[in-house]
Amino acid sequence: MNRQLRQIIATTDVHSSFDSAAPMLAYLHAARPDSLIVDCGDFFEGSGFYHLAKGRIEREVLTTLYDLLAPGNHGWPHYFEPQLHRMAVCANTTDDSGNPLFDRVRIHVIGGRRVAVTAVMGPQAFNAIPADQRAGHRISNPAQALRELMLEHHHLADAWMVLSHSGFEEDLKLAAACPFADVIFAGHCHSDALGPEHVGDTLVVKGRELGIGYAATEPVGSGWAARTGLFPKATAVPQDLAALLEEISTVGEQLRTPVGTVDRPHRNTPLDRHRLLEEIVGRLHSGLGADAVILNETALRPVQLGTTLTLGDLLAIEPFGNQLVHAFLPEQHVQDHTKLLDHLTERVGPLVVAPTPLPPAIRTVLTTDYLADSYLGSRTHEAGIRLGQAVCRVLSTSLPNSAEYQEGGEQ
Repeated sequence: MNRQLRQIIATTDVHSSFDSAAPMLAYLHAARPDSLIVDCGDFFEGSGFYHLAKGRIEREVLTTLYDLLAPGNHGWPHYFEPQLHRMAVCANTTDDSGNPLFDRVRIHVIGGRRVAVTAVMGPQAFNAIPADQRAGHRISNPAQALRELMLEHHHLADAWMVLSHSGFEEDLKLAAACPFADVIFAGHCHSDALGPEHVGDTLVVKGRELGIGYAATEPVGSGWAARTGLFPKATAVPQDLAALLEEISTVGEQLRTPVGTVDRPHRNTPLDRHRLLEEIVGRLHSGLGADAVILNETALRPVQLGTTLTLGDLLAIEPFGNQLVHAFLPEQHVQDHTKLLDHLTERVGPLVVAPTPLPPAIRTVLTTDYLADSYLGSRTHEAGIRLGQAVCRVLSTSLPNSAEYQEGGEQ
């Protein structure tokens, strides 16, 4: 295909949301002849499509429709697969020896201009990658990495585009620190802030997440214009995408399998993560004999519930396959529980804890393998139950002959 590029179209935080994938796929397919298609990270993980298809659907979508990828903290290992690694760019991640993990920049001609496209990951996002997945990997300051990159390549580009997996508020700061950037496409933030917002001459913009919408930029006059949009309803499915959409449909049928009847307090309402986790930690504390239980709200996702809990609902609520484990507390946190809870909250968001206050001088807690391995240093042993199983048991009454929730996955 001889492509004459006139714009950049960016998605972000799709999180394997393929329940209504046709609008996104059809739009990107139609736009591809004159558009550079990019993603700002976290295309993987977050729904049952990832659990059941093991990333196969995401890989097919990316290699079929996209040009460049910013690595996200979710699905980090996938960006090292040969096909996807060739598509990935990131300016501020290296190995222990300081060698870049990905290409740092790509140059494309868009609207007759030489455009440098690069990407950065925020430290918070990087530190959210499970510790074993990022072993031997390092991150540097995004603004410093961008400035160094610009100084090395300024003679090759007329404009600079940044794909950022840092969060919208962080990208406003990044724009102020890197005024040479023409447009920063934001990701990772899970907020309603979309922009485009001006910071000096830099535009910060973000497409709607979960495959609902996109952000775009194109040259206008001597500068750039940015906008956001929703993917329009697909009136026809391109033949090139028929097999992919058929596979998505097949997995979708599996996800509609009922696993339980939603208990009355939770029926026909958006899931209240905090309330559900309070019930879970209470049962775990009394039922498993743990000194204390600590879970983070972001381990679960809010989902609109009906009267029947499906496998897809369950895998959308707990998409990370967390195993519950008994974990040792780092020595500095054994006596200072306030410091422990502040340390975790700063890194993973609001916590739900039982009992409150924590008993004095506890040395172990029941938590997820993700929290234990990434922030507490070690675990003693598995508790024999996944967080998803606890969610299912607290949230619903099992249907006769329904299979116990067994799906695993990655944080």
